[in-house]
Amino acid sequence: MENKKAVGTGMPEIVVIGAAIMDVLARPADEAVFRTGSSPMEDICMSTGGDALNEAVILARMGKKVRLETVLGDDHAGRMIREMCIEEGIAVEPRQIRPEMPTGINVVLIKEDGERSFLTNANGSLRRLKIEDVRMPFPEGAKILSFASIFVFPEIDCRGLKKIFAQAKSQGMTVCADMTKRKLGETVEDIKEALECVDYILPNEEEACLVTGKDTAEEAAERLLEAGVKNVVIKCGARGCLVRNRRECYRVLAKPGVRCIDTTGAGDSFAAGFIYALSKGRTLRECAEYANACGARAVQVLGATGWIQAGASDKPCENGG
Repeated sequence: MENKKAVGTGMPEIVVIGAAIMDVLARPADEAVFRTGSSPMEDICMSTGGDALNEAVILARMGKKVRLETVLGDDHAGRMIREMCIEEGIAVEPRQIRPEMPTGINVVLIKEDGERSFLTNANGSLRRLKIEDVRMPFPEGAKILSFASIFVFPEIDCRGLKKIFAQAKSQGMTVCADMTKRKLGETVEDIKEALECVDYILPNEEEACLVTGKDTAEEAAERLLEAGVKNVVIKCGARGCLVRNRRECYRVLAKPGVRCIDTTGAGDSFAAGFIYALSKGRTLRECAEYANACGARAVQVLGATGWIQAGASDKPCENGG
């Protein structure tokens, strides 16, 4: 891949905060391996992963200048990630290296239908980011902050989130946030003060319903608006996404006929596509349409970012998927 850029060249337009790890992916996987002791796979590969790194890579390949706020170990996996960031022109710094911890590695077991299960290293860097690891204030001129997953980091609670989001707002940045499934039974009330600073929240339907205690995407979106979020975009898989704010509510349908190979990173591709379109000044509906198209492209290949090549800009989704 011919994309050798100096890390940190130019001031970043987008700051992405979250996890950066390595993924080892195998498909199609099922429980038969525990009976037979060995199972042949159609595909086994290794790639970079983690919500924030996935977003950062996609945005960088679309031509955006990105700074990644994460932590890595000083080991082989960490060095592979840092080398990839150099190749992609993603800004990382020596302060982000933690020799005392191993870089996170996930084993991703992908079923025939593309759904997957994860084996994670509980002692790795995946969930180890702390508020003091996030350098603030953010770079002068940065326009968008993306917090890649609320609930991933136990040590960044509501107060930490609010501090990060409020700092971004004080600098005139647009705040976007994705979400994973809550880990400790958290509710929307527990993070309400942070949500009041969020311009766009991008959970999937299950995540949104769990944190709000609601049964449908529509009800969950209304509850998130009540908590102070300005715009709610709920990912609904093959059914596209739901968009809601105080002025409008509508669904943006997914492109039909997509063959799902691997859902790993599909939500991160959706988020990156949304943020890219947002950075280009597109309407909310256009952002959602572009995000759907990026997510659709992602599920058709193995791994989180293999669907997009360097220098892609608008091209990956010109035909909607």
